Amino acid sequence: MTTAERPAVRPTLATLRRARELFLRGEQVPDGVPEDVVAAWKRARFFGVRHDTQAVAPRPPSVRALEPPLLTAARPVLDRIAPTLGTGRTSLVLTDERLRVLWAGGVGPGRPCADLSEQTVGPNSAARALHTHGRAELHGPEHFLDAWQNVSAVSVPVRAPETGHLLGTVTVACDLCAGSAPHPGAPLAEAAALAVEAELLSRSRAAERALLDAYLRAAGASGRAVLALDGRSRLVSEAAARLLSPEDLDTLERYAVALLRDWGGGTRTVPGTAVPASGTGLEASYRIRLSACTATLAPVLHLGSVAGAVGVVEQAGPAKVPAAPRNAVGLAGRSVPWCHAVDRAVELAGSPEPLLIVGERGTGKTSLARELVADPLVVDAAEGELPRVVGALRHEDRPVLIRHAERLTQPDTALLNTLLATRPDAPLVLTYTPGAPPGPCLQRLLDTLAARSVTLPALRERPEDVRELLSALTPRPAPGRPPVTWTLEALRALEQHPWPGNVTELAHVVRALAEQRRATGPVRRAELPDAVREGPSARPLTPMEHAERAAILEALRLHGGNKARTAAALGIARATLYRKLRGYRS
Repeated sequence: MTTAERPAVRPTLATLRRARELFLRGEQVPDGVPEDVVAAWKRARFFGVRHDTQAVAPRPPSVRALEPPLLTAARPVLDRIAPTLGTGRTSLVLTDERLRVLWAGGVGPGRPCADLSEQTVGPNSAARALHTHGRAELHGPEHFLDAWQNVSAVSVPVRAPETGHLLGTVTVACDLCAGSAPHPGAPLAEAAALAVEAELLSRSRAAERALLDAYLRAAGASGRAVLALDGRSRLVSEAAARLLSPEDLDTLERYAVALLRDWGGGTRTVPGTAVPASGTGLEASYRIRLSACTATLAPVLHLGSVAGAVGVVEQAGPAKVPAAPRNAVGLAGRSVPWCHAVDRAVELAGSPEPLLIVGERGTGKTSLARELVADPLVVDAAEGELPRVVGALRHEDRPVLIRHAERLTQPDTALLNTLLATRPDAPLVLTYTPGAPPGPCLQRLLDTLAARSVTLPALRERPEDVRELLSALTPRPAPGRPPVTWTLEALRALEQHPWPGNVTELAHVVRALAEQRRATGPVRRAELPDAVREGPSARPLTPMEHAERAAILEALRLHGGNKARTAAALGIARATLYRKLRGYRS
């Protein structure tokens, strides 16, 4: 952790308060206000944050949800610190790397908040700490929200002790102080972050030891083909190395990661061609057919959670490999996460009960629903036709597909809750895109359908499907014109792009290229949109940096690559624009 760097001379809080008032009225901000403060206000306005927004308090985590490893390690540390906050107006907050609040304690100023991302609440110390990779603090009017004008906060990043990757932040907030560094709560935030990192290291080493012990027990006598996987490292015996190709090892690791998620959540769904071998729940093991052998994966439990998986590899004779799930539905994709989700959806759709399909926008929720249900009556939740549809559901058996359940009004949600209470086997499919915390009525509906839900992976989680998706999404060429093909560099750029809009965004890019390009031959990397052509950053970007980078690239495109005009349009100095562009490539 590093000490925050702040200019030796900062404007007074009164000066900042006056500058913020002028900014909110759309008037010129006076000279002397730090550039980073004004830029943060502008980002908040760009993201559409309202300064009078009331922060939404965090919801207690569901007892059925798998607790994040960061929270598991941090909880005992924070629970020990919380009583020391006393009765003063001081709060202690833990967030993950996406700035979602995992834990909050104390009675500090301002209302507790479930999401500290700049897209939701504007500038704050936690977002700045993740952005700068060091300690950061904000005082009063440096915030954008009215509710935080009398709050001073300091945040320290929490890093994975072995890799240095950012895992989240620890924040201490109190009543507005003088605004001079360091914040009085800085030592507490630093000490809490160090203690959490120490606990993470201790648990990581203990889990690795548990996995190693399980591997040695499975190996037994020398010559047995065994391996151990935890998504970060591999232990492979000589016998297993002779049977497994590098591709087989990669496949097993993907299966293990997918199964670890299920083992941790206590579910029993199976990805791809994995077949239950024995046991149930956390004791279940799965058999996986590979090219020339079979591997049986079993979980290794440590302190009530899953530390990894141990596999036993056996030679297999010729056998027919089960068909990939995409043969059950006509959608492109053969990756493990996608096959896992489709298998689960096909299994759930086989019984006459409601089904909830969850995923980011553009992941293919509606397309999958149409494949699973024959001739559904499709309704958009925002169009207000639900009462008529629910009336039909009470008397007919035609399946109904409700898109965008997150847009349901409270009366419509209550209507659905009543329907499911009286007819739990209604032929109903809903698609849901997570976003703002749901209200109590919608949360009740989601809880009702939780046991019959499937979450589709984002496209960035299955880059190996991009090439197959390109074939499916590329429109047929006009008569007399050759089909669209892609250079290897273009394919690699498409596979490396994070695709925030998922398959829908990829489809728009492919369609635009197919319709607008004038060149002949394969599509080159230079023809791809700026954001795709530039490629991902060499280091992991925070959500705020992703949004900022996308906005800068779009502004560059609109201004023909002219950096001076782009900087002026964004309201930042040209030197700042160059610095940000260099930072994204470093």
